[in-house]
Amino acid sequence: MGEKLKLYGFNNLTKSLSFNIYDVCYAKTPREQQDYIAYIDEQYNSERLTTILTTLTDMIGATVLNIAKQDYEPQGASVTLLIAERPVPGDTQVAHLDKSHVTVHTYPEYHPETSLATFRVDIDVATCGEITPLSTLDYLIGSFDSDIITMDYRVRGFTRDLNGQKLFMDHAVTSIQDYIDPATMRRYDAVDINVYSANLFHTKMMLKEIDLQNYLFKTDVYELPPMKRLEIMNNIRREMIEIFSGSNIYERGMT
Repeated sequence: MGEKLKLYGFNNLTKSLSFNIYDVCYAKTPREQQDYIAYIDEQYNSERLTTILTTLTDMIGATVLNIAKQDYEPQGASVTLLIAERPVPGDTQVAHLDKSHVTVHTYPEYHPETSLATFRVDIDVATCGEITPLSTLDYLIGSFDSDIITMDYRVRGFTRDLNGQKLFMDHAVTSIQDYIDPATMRRYDAVDINVYSANLFHTKMMLKEIDLQNYLFKTDVYELPPMKRLEIMNNIRREMIEIFSGSNIYERGMT
């Protein structure tokens, strides 16, 4: 954060980060599709998601006040953490971020026609004051297998300096990409859509290289004939492009 701003009262700016990932997998039979959903459901159950969120909370220098978690039938899980700014030892002031929170929801699903299964994770972090969640992006990306990533960051409200001047931003942001490790960025194609006048920043990323074996569930790539490999690769790439672009680009049934 650099040198702290001198403010009148508390810093009331609200900083919101929405982090979404998509993981695509090929499961050739209905049973394998169900097994993939069950596998993902177990790998990212509410207990593991709670661990991820509590680690994130510690990274931004906050304290967990309350945890609510739930696993769902037939699949999916949700976790919500109410968080507060960690009090400074010896400071008599009460922590004032008790309206901040971190949430995560998972959405495993599959498409029977293309045999593709998709696992989506939505994480939202809302903080007040000096805390910004942008520093956690490398940790979040590393916590999941991410083929497509979409991120939104927004700063809302205002605070005041000692002269009463309104401050609508307390830290410089040019792009969300600046907060992600360059080695990670080299693995992805990335696009920014930013509205600087509204302190609104959007970045979406798509993995550049596809290693087919990493996308096959309970299948070895060498068990598949070359034409089938090409068909699966095309379907995976088309699925990723449509999710990345947010539109149905390809006709259904194409191979």
